[in-house]
This record gives sequence, structure tokens and C-alpha cells, in this order.
Amino acid sequence: MAEKTKIVIRSERDPATCWSIEDLFPSDEAWEAGFEACQDIPGKAAAYRGRLGESAKTLLEFLEFSERMEERLDPVFSYPMLRHDEDTANPEHQAMQGRLRSFMVKLGSATAFEGPELNAIPDGTLEQFYRDEPGLEKYRRYLTRARRGKDHILSQPEEDLLAALGQVSQGPSSIFNAFSDADMKFPAADDSEGAAHPVTHGNYLSLMTSPDRTLRKNAFMSLYHTYGGFKNGLAAMLNAEVQKNVFQARARKYDSALQSALFPSEIPESVYHNLLEAVHQNLDKMYRYMALRKKAMGLSELHMYDIYAPMLPEADKYIGFDEAKEYVLEATKVYGEEYNSVLRSAFDGRWMDVYENEGKRSGAYSSGCRVHPFVLLNHNDDLDSAFTLAHEMGHAMHSYLSTKNQPTVYSNYVLFVAEVASTCNEAILMRYLLGKTDDKRQRAVLINHFLEQFRTTLYRQTMFAEFELKTHTLAERGEALTAKKLCEIYADLNRLYYGPDVVVDAEIAMEWARIPHFYRRFYVYQYATGFSAAMALSNRILTGGEDAVRDYLKFLSGGCSTDPVSLLKIAGVDMSTPKPVNEALATFGELIDELANLL
Repeated sequence: MAEKTKIVIRSERDPATCWSIEDLFPSDEAWEAGFEACQDIPGKAAAYRGRLGESAKTLLEFLEFSERMEERLDPVFSYPMLRHDEDTANPEHQAMQGRLRSFMVKLGSATAFEGPELNAIPDGTLEQFYRDEPGLEKYRRYLTRARRGKDHILSQPEEDLLAALGQVSQGPSSIFNAFSDADMKFPAADDSEGAAHPVTHGNYLSLMTSPDRTLRKNAFMSLYHTYGGFKNGLAAMLNAEVQKNVFQARARKYDSALQSALFPSEIPESVYHNLLEAVHQNLDKMYRYMALRKKAMGLSELHMYDIYAPMLPEADKYIGFDEAKEYVLEATKVYGEEYNSVLRSAFDGRWMDVYENEGKRSGAYSSGCRVHPFVLLNHNDDLDSAFTLAHEMGHAMHSYLSTKNQPTVYSNYVLFVAEVASTCNEAILMRYLLGKTDDKRQRAVLINHFLEQFRTTLYRQTMFAEFELKTHTLAERGEALTAKKLCEIYADLNRLYYGPDVVVDAEIAMEWARIPHFYRRFYVYQYATGFSAAMALSNRILTGGEDAVRDYLKFLSGGCSTDPVSLLKIAGVDMSTPKPVNEALATFGELIDELANLL
């Protein structure tokens, strides 16, 4: 592990490792001008209020205006978010985000008429509109999706009221992000030799993978004791988020918050429940893996701060960013020349912000801007970071190809398929690295890393999904989500998922308090379903030749041109059944056996 003894400030970063945000606007002042130029958009949108059903011509004009509006606003919306995430404590960029949120509420209020008016058009009238204006055919799927939720569209005054509450509804997430990323500081953690190491969101996982067990334990205690000191406030934040989701679901006449979250993306609730059931039926494999980890590490007790540490000394390998880039480029050659050429241009064009700095948002993500995607990293020069790079560039290429091949109205893919391309890249990279070595010890290191992907993506994210379902179910029953209750639920789930060979330390009960995805309702399950689909797709790509690659690239280029389950069927995977999940978990079991033999 490449240890960092100092977290630099943003101005000390090498510009070559920072994303090319100037591709959106050359300066904050230029953004100000662009932002001001968009102030007329809400008024222009509101001018269509009460008119969408008057004629085919008017409806087409509005839909074309909406596409142009989205294209104009894309860089205006993206720039403040990216600038804020460079340094979350920067007050100027906090203010920019605040102004943008106010504008988004104003825009939401101005366009709140769209849903009710589209649903008020009689079916026969809409079919006549298609005949009157052939240009409307382009928007048929968009209109069909908009009218699909007819039972959940409220009266115009009610829609106006919900739109006006937009900024208030962002409160729990905004408060959590500001508190967790910008305000919360953690005590340094001493290693076994007494040297102090800074503990931050960005380097915490790196500390958890240290071979120094004393450092791991102290970093673990530093992080969770700090969160524990604010448990009641953090519980209030999460409770507010869950209550908001329940209120919005009920306001729109959904049966549950889960249904409310899945319905717009055309995902059956059975997909969510099938995932939980399939993982529960395969928990024995997780227990076997934890027992193998305990034995391989030579520990009498396997604690929560041990489960990220390398089982083998050789796993602690330095992989610089340039080397990681070459690994990703070589591995993804299987997708063909066009994909690989764009990927190389992305590296040369600084689509990514590579290293940590003070105040920078933790974790990693890809933001699919129209000019080109932007990728946030906190690269730690290790194997995990190489796979994170592959993962986020999978997102970026998915966004790039969908934007390139679909009209604006269909260029944004839904969350259900969002994790497929990213995780497929990780699987392809793993197969590439395994193909480069016959050394048994090195293969064991790579297989162990692959097993960790299963643990952290399929099992862990499913555990998160179950926690999310439990908290929303309790709220729907009118039960309070106190810190005590949240900790009890979370500790019980850890005991269930990790099994008898892991000591579930009391501190891990606070982990729910640091998971930002819990402020994106019912999002995390898609990591697990996406991972399962990616396992099937990567196998097909590596064995199916040009046809499999063509189908996969067609999927990447599909945006939301059809429903997500159908898009995946184009690529060769049927997520309407539990088969992909069960097959992925069967692979997990086989890999455990192979690692046991290698060790």
C-alpha cells in the first residue's frame, strides 16, 4: 500500500492530475455568465402551461424545446457540482451550488405542468397527434413512459406544491454531505511502531488494507468512534431522508417507497426481492470465505477491521496511475478499436480527477456530461485503485456511447443498468490480469481480489439494500428510526451476512451513518444486480466473439431507448429471473474452492 503522510490542498495538486473542468467553462466568471443566460428558461417553459394538449404542433414544439433546454443546462448544472466536489469546504462553490439548487426548484415549478397535461391527453387524441406530426414519433417512447405513471400524477395544484418542496426535500442529503465530507474530522491513527497516520474519508479504505493490524484497528476505532459521537444527529438525518421518501410515495399513491423508487425505471419489485432471497440462500459461501480468510491470515479472531486486509503479503503491491491506465487499456481491447481509441483519448484529455486533496469529496464517480464525462477518483496507487479506475471508466464510456448514439431525450440510461458497464470492466480486467500469470501465488492474490469484489459488491451491497428496505418498512409502519434502532438493525445484518467466523465489533453498528448511498433511495441494490449481469456479460464477451461484443456495444449505446430489462436482453442477459444472481454466486463458490487449493 502506498501510504500518504500528508493530504495536500487543492492548489498544490499537479494540474495534469486534475480533470479538465475548463471544458465546461474556463472560469467561475464564465459560469456566472452562462448561469445568468439561462434565467429565461423557466419563463419560456412556463409559457407552454395549459397548452400541451391543444395541438400536435404545440406538443412537438414543447418536446423539442425541452431537449434544447437540457442541452443548454447540462454544463451549467455540472460545473458547480464538480467544483464543489474538488473542495467541499470552499464557500464560493457552496454558494454556487446553493444558487443552482434554487434555480432547479424554480425550473421544477415552472415545468410541473408537464406530467399532468401529458396524462390528460386522451389516447385517441395522442394517436391523431402522431399522424398529424410525424416528428412526434421520435418522442413516442418518452410520451409512453410519461403516461405510464398516470395513476401517480396528481392534480396541477398538488404537483405545483410538490415541485415547490424540491429544495426542502434535498435537505437531509445536503446536510449529511456537508457534515460528513466537510465538517467531520477524525483523530490520527497510530501504527504498530507508534507513527501517526491521518484518517480521512479518502484514505480510510487504504488504511483498512494495511498489513499493519494495529493501524487497521486504530483507524477503525478513530472513524467509528467519531461517528458514534454524533449518532443521534446522524440518525435524525437518515430518519428525515426515509420519512421524505415515505411521504413522497404516499403522496403519489404508491403502495410503498420501494415501488415508488422502482416504478419510474420500469423495474419489477420482484427483482429486488429475488436478489435478497438469492443471496440469503447462498450465505453459506460467504461463511466459507470468511473461514478461509481467518485461516489464511493466521488469526484466532477475525474482526471487522481485518476483512479488507490482504490475505497474502503479495497483495500489497504498488500500482501507479500510469500503470493502472495501461492495464485498463490493454484489458478493454476486447471491446474493439473504437472503444479503446476513445478510452485513450479520455486519459489524454484529463477526463478524471485523480488524487485526494483536502476537502475533496470521498469515493469515486463518473458524471456523464455532454461535452464528455468527468470522473472523480481518490487514487491510492494500489490494486483496488486500478479496479476503481476500470469501474469508473466503464461508467464514462457507457455515458459517452449513449450520448453519441442517442438523441438527448434518450441519452441518459437509468440507474438499473448503470452498474453493469462499470462492473463488466472490472471482470474483464480481472480476467486479463489472470491471463498474464501462471504463478500460483500471484493467481491466488488476484482470485482473492476477485472474491473481494463478490463480497463487497454482491453481498455487501445486498446487505445495504436489506437495511434500506427494513428502515423504510419500519417508517411505513409508523416506527421511529432512532440511533439505537438503526444500530440494532445494522449489527444484526452484519452478523447474518458474515457468519460465525467474524467478530462483529460493536463499532460496526455505526457504519450506516457513513454510507452516502442511503440518501439515494433504493439505489444500492443495483450494484448487486449490475454485478450479476456483468459476470454473465463478461463471460459472454470473452467466449462469444464478435457477436457478443457487438451486442454489448449496442447495449452501451442504448441509453434509455427501451426499458432496462430489455436492454440487457439485447446484450444477452435476462434479469427478470434470479438466474444471473445464482450463477454469479455459484462462480463465487468455485473461486473459493480454487483459492483454497492454491493456498
